[in-house]
Amino acid sequence: MKKPIAIQGIKGSFHHLVVQNYFNVDSEVVECMSFDSVVDSLLEKKTDEVVMALENSIAGSIIPNYALIDSHNLSIVGEYYLGIEHCLMALNGQTIEDIKEVHSHPMALLQCKAFFRTYPHIKLVEAKDTADVAKQISEQNIKGIAAIASKNAAELYGINLLAESIQTIKHNETRFVIVRREDEQKATTVINKASLKFELDHKRGSLATILNVLSDCKLNLTKIQSLPKIETPWKYAFFVDVTFDVYTDYEKAVSILKLMAENFKTLGEYKNARR
Repeated sequence: MKKPIAIQGIKGSFHHLVVQNYFNVDSEVVECMSFDSVVDSLLEKKTDEVVMALENSIAGSIIPNYALIDSHNLSIVGEYYLGIEHCLMALNGQTIEDIKEVHSHPMALLQCKAFFRTYPHIKLVEAKDTADVAKQISEQNIKGIAAIASKNAAELYGINLLAESIQTIKHNETRFVIVRREDEQKATTVINKASLKFELDHKRGSLATILNVLSDCKLNLTKIQSLPKIETPWKYAFFVDVTFDVYTDYEKAVSILKLMAENFKTLGEYKNARR
């Protein structure tokens, strides 16, 4: 029997939308209010797969999630790019003039700041989850407070849309990854992308040498992210995503990098799934 899929947030959240689009619209989910809880559900084997946001086209990388995947030796087995459309919603019968506060996830508030310059009377308040605010407004019949969430959340919890697509930059995408325990990687029929992590000596040209290896082996670098090594100040680990047309080119690069880089490991091999 297939276990439910863990998400950060509740039904109606953007993580839930990814589950419906990547897996199945009827897939069961484990609702978690933090990414730490999402990972805990995987480690405790309450689930075999979790969905985690990793980067946003506006706000950039979600650094703590890279650290969670790395420190717990988890494996990325898939990805999904979701277009993010933020909507403003409140109880039926309320207008935007009735709203005194808007509650939502800090990322959603950040991505919609320009919209609220027209409404200086509205206070922006941070919350743990977009859809959870919509649910509370509906269940507790809260007036004067609105939520920023997906249109799906408004439909699911039966509240009214006051405005659609209020994000400042209209083309707004978030990259989500599908993560499993390292010992239970899910086979992929077509692999053309990989996520890697390595550390380097703190000396001139060390990173450039690694990047030259990737280029010489015909790998396309699509992402590079540095992460501080907490135990060694001013030294960094690097997380990179690469795509390739021929798997043997990737294997060749990996064998060279293992000889050159410190603490090299593969975080995942999967199919490039931009949508």
